[in-house]
Amino acid sequence: MTDLGPEDEYLDLEVGNVANGGFCVARHEGRVVFVRHALPGERVRALVTDRTKNFLRADAVEILTPSADRVTPPCPFAGPGRCGGCDWQHASLPAQRALKAAVVAEQLERLAGITRAVVVEEVPYPVEDAEFAPGPGLGWRTRVQFAVSDGAVGLRRHRSHDVEPIDECLIAHPGVELMGIERHRWSGASSVEGIVSSSTGDRLVVVRERGRKRARVPRLEVPVRLVRGKPEPGKSLPYVREEVSGRMFQVSGSGFWQVHPGAAQLLSDAVMAALEPKPGEIALDLYCGVGLFTAGLAERVGREGLVVGIESDGQAVRDAKFNLRDLPNVAIERGPVEEVLGDLEFGRADGSDRSQNKRTSGHRGGTRVRGGADVVVLDPPRSGAGQAVVDRLATLVGRKIAYVSCDPATLARDLAYFSERGWTLETLRAFDAFPMTQHVECLATLVRG
Repeated sequence: MTDLGPEDEYLDLEVGNVANGGFCVARHEGRVVFVRHALPGERVRALVTDRTKNFLRADAVEILTPSADRVTPPCPFAGPGRCGGCDWQHASLPAQRALKAAVVAEQLERLAGITRAVVVEEVPYPVEDAEFAPGPGLGWRTRVQFAVSDGAVGLRRHRSHDVEPIDECLIAHPGVELMGIERHRWSGASSVEGIVSSSTGDRLVVVRERGRKRARVPRLEVPVRLVRGKPEPGKSLPYVREEVSGRMFQVSGSGFWQVHPGAAQLLSDAVMAALEPKPGEIALDLYCGVGLFTAGLAERVGREGLVVGIESDGQAVRDAKFNLRDLPNVAIERGPVEEVLGDLEFGRADGSDRSQNKRTSGHRGGTRVRGGADVVVLDPPRSGAGQAVVDRLATLVGRKIAYVSCDPATLARDLAYFSERGWTLETLRAFDAFPMTQHVECLATLVRG
């Protein structure tokens, strides 16, 4: 929070539309105010928390005229100046999804010139998990990174390094809460991440230490595997196992995996339905992680096809190779996507030469492909794919592209790049994989023309 001077400044505001980032937009004397803890249509009294040259930030501290969508936040740590982990606990779940849909639609229209009605779909809990969930929209986060301040565990406040101490996180999966991380002191730690597999019940705790001081790890309520400090490059780490479509995936340490128990299966099914991979085709899985989409593609293109996965993180590459070791039609390449795409040897992208679509010796891990790629899925980090990757894919891929994104703004930016290069948005699906927060998972399917 910016220093505001000797007296806090309060504003009475009429709240307008939702904005990207967990805010709503209001105006004061012609100046834009981004307001947290408010809903569209409300009249609120707001505390200014930050000033910039072009706009203000504020927290709604008193609701003068409430929206019909307003509810009492279930978590006692939610609210102005408190935990910054959740953005929309004060809105009903249907209202949260409507707000996220409005954000996705606005970003598409503003950044990509695409007008599209958006519906945010619920991500269902697996049946075996649903009975243990503490309530609708709660108990879903299987990976929670807690901050530590002077040994006390909590979560950071919004746009702040300050830590809000907590004794329970309501959006954390029950398997994370079972460890009791928040109910112990962690002297010498800067952060503690609790990880649980909703498939197998595997539990992992990752402790980051403050400086060179060795953190004290307390005895937890249940047995866990422990990762302490920054892992050494190439060193094997403790892992959890996740199951999707009958296949087990090893995910080591803090490696990426969807945090909602139902999201990995739902997204895998959705990507396969969008791309419709055919036997004998060549597919790319960019930012492939531990191989979730690679596996689904490999099973569908069959032994005569080929799937090339590209990932920059060394531990994820090792996990992917282990997870997919039974699939001879898979090649996993390590490196930045834009660089590896440039190193892979592809022939014509129009599919005219399909006679030698095989993996042979070549650059990096040894992948040479003739005839280009038929389909591609990319699931980049929040920063998106970017222009260099889009430029390469636009000429490399022949039939379909599935773009998975957790950031509507960078997705819309990249869709604009694709549009300039002759690709059209065919379908868009959005999923509420992060209830109570501003975040939303999107799947955009693109075709030529």
